[in-house]
Amino acid sequence: MKTHNVGIIGFGFIGKVHAYAYSNLPFYYDPVPLDARVTHVVASRAETAEKARRTIGADVAATDYRAVTENPEIDLVHVCTPNHLHKDALLSAMRHGKRVYCDKPLVATMAEAEEIRAALRQYRGVAQMTFHLRFFPATLRAKQLIDEGALGQILSFRAVYLHGGSADPRAPLKWKLTAAAGGGVIADLASHVLDLVDHFIGPLSSVMADTQIAYPRRPSPDDPNAQLEVDAEDAVTLLARTQSGAQGTIEATKLASGTEDEFRLEIHGSRGALRFNTMEPHFLDFHDATLPDRPLGGLRGFNRIAAGQRYDPPAASFPSPKAAVGWLRAHVGCLANFLQAVAEGRPAEPGLEQGIRVQHLMDCVRRSAGQRRWIDV
Repeated sequence: MKTHNVGIIGFGFIGKVHAYAYSNLPFYYDPVPLDARVTHVVASRAETAEKARRTIGADVAATDYRAVTENPEIDLVHVCTPNHLHKDALLSAMRHGKRVYCDKPLVATMAEAEEIRAALRQYRGVAQMTFHLRFFPATLRAKQLIDEGALGQILSFRAVYLHGGSADPRAPLKWKLTAAAGGGVIADLASHVLDLVDHFIGPLSSVMADTQIAYPRRPSPDDPNAQLEVDAEDAVTLLARTQSGAQGTIEATKLASGTEDEFRLEIHGSRGALRFNTMEPHFLDFHDATLPDRPLGGLRGFNRIAAGQRYDPPAASFPSPKAAVGWLRAHVGCLANFLQAVAEGRPAEPGLEQGIRVQHLMDCVRRSAGQRRWIDV
């Protein structure tokens, strides 16, 4: 089997996650979808790149993304930089025919997304977004149940992604809270929610949004005594309608003190309902409304499906299907999905087209909040 060379561009938090997924893939998949090794790592500073190279056992450390995207020895390119740096690396990788694995969101602005859309007309490679919340066994099972018609006509939904780190006014102003870097909670958290709502329920038709900046100024990450202006939202709440007629609410916030990394989704239909929470990722709750409610409630109510780590082959039963599944395992599953598509020479899903779609939804949410009105998607 050919060993595919991988280059990771950006080695902050998410770059480490992608490298972790490669390191652990052989434990979770037998056989692995594709034989691949991280050989190149790119970071903004030479010392950071070299530290990353040593950490993951790569061959080359670099500070220029073109050392990966224009390198004929590289087969797979991972884009893990801050949002505003995605576009140039993506376009370069696409021009050079690389297979691309891109962290969400696709880019920083809708105008940049249109440049990616134009480049896709000539691109023949395999590319995927890292919308990893799709790849818990519980969310995979949820999609199956919806597609089988177990919920009937979707009537309503509510989805929230809750973090609490920005509730503290002493939290420094990092790039994810700056508009210049394409930050804000819409890009950071709501992108995941918009993708899953679109994936599970179908296209949104219109949105009405409001945003919040909790504190107009925050400490500089370099000097806690210096205060910097905050120009990207800490929270967003929106009403949404789907093309099929369902209505729901979506919230993404970093102001939910007391929460960690909590994504919650509820979907209600004419025949049943689903509930999922990343704080209890082992389980998917399913309500079958067609069951009898007599005598004394009959069999009605939510049933806990123990999805656990029950992935389909070639996933291995490691550590055990019954073991509690974690956040990182979903990232390994997301990567395996990409590598399987590369191995089979077929399009990956969610692809860059879905990245563009989510970018458009994010743009509609921002415009709605700015204009304080409903926006047609």
